[in-house]
Amino acid sequence: MTDRSDSSHDRSDSSHDRTDAQPTPERASDSQSRTARLRTTHADAETVAAALRPDNTDSMEVAVEGDQLVTTVSRKTTGGLQSTVDDTVVNLTVADAIVDTTRTHNS
Repeated sequence: MTDRSDSSHDRSDSSHDRTDAQPTPERASDSQSRTARLRTTHADAETVAAALRPDNTDSMEVAVEGDQLVTTVSRKTTGGLQSTVDDTVVNLTVADAIVDTTRTHNS
């Protein structure tokens, strides 16, 4: 049986084990932005770009260069950049799969 009379081992110091969900005022006022550029190749880049257009935000720029889609994302926080890039990659994957499926079934 374990002696629980000394509970100091069971408590954690929350001041050392904390993750802030909101940016601190110093980071919130940081005028630098984080930028990622995604360059993806598609059988029909124009159609993929058109499919994604409704989900694009003001923090994104999309350009079609031949069979490539160039998506540039700029966000103020690293977490915001990661979220937007993650969402964009999922959307690109789905749109590309739909275009491929459509091309396969229409051939």
